[in-house]
Amino acid sequence: MSLRVWLWLLSLSVLWGGSFFFAKVALSELGPLTVVFARVTLAALALATALAVAGTNPFRRGLPWPAFFAMGALNNVLPFSLIFWGQTEIASGLASILNATTPLFTLIVAHVLTDDEKIDRAKVAALLAGLAGVVVLVGPDALVGGSSLWGQLACLAAALSYAFAGIYGRRFRALGVPPVDAATGQVTASAVLILPIMLVIEHPWTLAVAPSATVWLALVGLALLSTALGYVLYFRILAAAGATILLLVTFLIPITAIVLGALVLHEQLLARHFAGMALIGFGLALIDGRLPRLLRPAK
Repeated sequence: MSLRVWLWLLSLSVLWGGSFFFAKVALSELGPLTVVFARVTLAALALATALAVAGTNPFRRGLPWPAFFAMGALNNVLPFSLIFWGQTEIASGLASILNATTPLFTLIVAHVLTDDEKIDRAKVAALLAGLAGVVVLVGPDALVGGSSLWGQLACLAAALSYAFAGIYGRRFRALGVPPVDAATGQVTASAVLILPIMLVIEHPWTLAVAPSATVWLALVGLALLSTALGYVLYFRILAAAGATILLLVTFLIPITAIVLGALVLHEQLLARHFAGMALIGFGLALIDGRLPRLLRPAK
């Protein structure tokens, strides 16, 4: 991967790492489906406004709206709903570990459905090293605070949905859809899909009190940073490096959360944190390809 793609990947890990925190705050007062609707609707409004200000009609003719709706279902509506509901049943640390299975699912789905992202020994070793690193990094405390089987299965199902979305989303490059248009179309379609489901199941108008300012700030952060900006980067990386590389970001999310905690909140870094980061770094180096080439004996 080029340095530019690495920087995009690291930036996306920070944006998506923050989504677990923002979602946890919002879920303290709102239902999971209401949080999903607020997330994608605010993101859609922000991206559509940005395109309009730039002189581009976000709803112009010729855009592949059937593909946007399919991508919205696979990449937003289904996984967001499953993860947010799962976070009400299991600890956030455990949810992040289960979310880190996404590249493993992607490896299998890409091998079956594509011609250019096949499984090889280096990829398997890299992804297993990365997953082991996440488990070591998060530590045994992740298992505390809820052990619902259904919550765990929901997070695994979300990871599988992300894998299919990563493969499906490759078509936007072939269709010539710019990353900002793809992100806008996806979250707009997601808002349309989740609205009737949210209204029927959660009845948000029956809330005893209006959401607090803290929850509104969390929703804004979730929508503008983790979703609007995050998906612009998502489609850039997908076009440049492919689905398997893109979804390695789930290995980096726990690292960014822990490093930010140490730098901003002065939390202590433990030996297992460094060990987990080393394993993840080793896995990323393997899949990047430079390390295997350096270690390969010269002929």
